[in-house]
Amino acid sequence: MASRGTTETSKLKQNLEEQLDRLMQQLQDLEECREELDEDEYEETKKETLEQLSEINDSLKKIMSGDMTLVDELSGMQLAIQAAISQAFKTPEVIRMFAKKQPRQLRTRMAEMDRDLMVGKLGRDLYTQQKVEILTALRKLGEKLTPDDEVFLSANAGTALSQFERVSTDLGSGDKVFALASFEVEKAKQ
Repeated sequence: MASRGTTETSKLKQNLEEQLDRLMQQLQDLEECREELDEDEYEETKKETLEQLSEINDSLKKIMSGDMTLVDELSGMQLAIQAAISQAFKTPEVIRMFAKKQPRQLRTRMAEMDRDLMVGKLGRDLYTQQKVEILTALRKLGEKLTPDDEVFLSANAGTALSQFERVSTDLGSGDKVFALASFEVEKAKQ
């Protein structure tokens, strides 16, 4: 999406115009075939077509006046979240569980990491990085953290995770964050 929405906005406008033409033709066809339809069927079809026309007309007006564009809304959000996710999360497994809203699996992963650290199977730096990622993901999923987890997170959270917290909060809907996180996971798989 190198155009960051410019091409997509143009295509959206073109599609809406084509839909408008199709609905206008549908109205014309409906009038020509009025004799062949019973009155209720004619009225209902005409009403539905007029409602669709009105909706498309409103959308076209918004696009043409600049009130609706894919450039500002979608690509701006995508760029902010991509940057935040790529900087904040280094572990694809954590991104995947976060994107799929799996707090239980995140907690299980954290318990496994605690065990691996104790037996020397996991280094302290990697443990700290992944635990911070998991705790941040749990917090964004609305999970309650223990006081010890809060202290650990405060002591070890870097600027990248703080930036992710701020960006994802500024964007409002958690579903938007999850949707883009899911998209990033799928893109990473390819």
